[in-house]
Amino acid sequence: MAVLVTGGAGYIGSHMALDLLDAGEAVAVVDNLSTGKRSLVPEQAIFYEGDAGDEALLRRIFREQTIEAILHFAGSIVVPESVADPLGYYLNNTVKSRTLIAAAVAHRAPHFIFSSTAAVYGIPERMPIAESAALEPISPYGASKAMTERMLTDTARAHPLTFCALRYFNVAGADPAGRSGQAGPNATHLIKIASQAALGRRDHLSVFGADYPTPDGTCVRDYIHVTDLVRAHREALRYLRGGGASLTMNCGYGRGYSVLEVIGMMKRVSGVDFPVRYADRRAGDPAALVSDPGLIRERLNWRPEWNDLETIVEHALRWERGLGPA
Repeated sequence: MAVLVTGGAGYIGSHMALDLLDAGEAVAVVDNLSTGKRSLVPEQAIFYEGDAGDEALLRRIFREQTIEAILHFAGSIVVPESVADPLGYYLNNTVKSRTLIAAAVAHRAPHFIFSSTAAVYGIPERMPIAESAALEPISPYGASKAMTERMLTDTARAHPLTFCALRYFNVAGADPAGRSGQAGPNATHLIKIASQAALGRRDHLSVFGADYPTPDGTCVRDYIHVTDLVRAHREALRYLRGGGASLTMNCGYGRGYSVLEVIGMMKRVSGVDFPVRYADRRAGDPAALVSDPGLIRERLNWRPEWNDLETIVEHALRWERGLGPA
């Protein structure tokens, strides 16, 4: 029996493959390497280069492997890009997810764990955000993920499939052992960009909007260490294997930090006072997104190990330093 990790050459997917292998699982990875790096796929994993929405490739994988669970990380994740290219996002995040769900049903893979996002909430009325909040995404990225959540819900009612949809808040950091991290030079994540600025690989860091209704005028986000996130997925898999019913849960710490607070932490950890420039707001950015993580703590008994912004920044910076010059 094997676990299929889609997008397993990417940032979160590669950490997931490592975590599963550390736990003694057999792992198959599928990734088209459009943004992922082949070097991030662990040697012990069986690797298939191709698209997670390719029906012929999926038939081959299911023929060659006995897939018990699918952990679906493949997809596009940049909010402003989704505003500029909505059809591309609906294709990559929704249409291809439908193909993967159909393959799970056809080949009787009983469990599915989906990489969703806090962007499904749009601009929430209350903070912190509970899973019961209305789904009103303001970007095609958020909408594409919400559509996949709905497909999973409807499919689980009609077929013997159970799922967990995990709504990520802001994922950051790197493997504490230094085995994986954010490898792409064009990442849009704040802590990644701040690491590059601290190491002189960017001549400045841009702050998009300083007039939000937040304490310092910049966006507030709930940052979660990537290792805590993938362990939440492993707990979700354990839960489903134990007969648990389908669940949708937030993945965050319940504590928000502003853009300027994150920049200040990076400057302190790195010892570098890199330049910061202010720019206009970006399309699709809510002022604040902070999770209520009560459900995942209760149902999965999930207890984060790296719940500390300084540690997250340290791990991200150490990984970035190891990448060498861009």
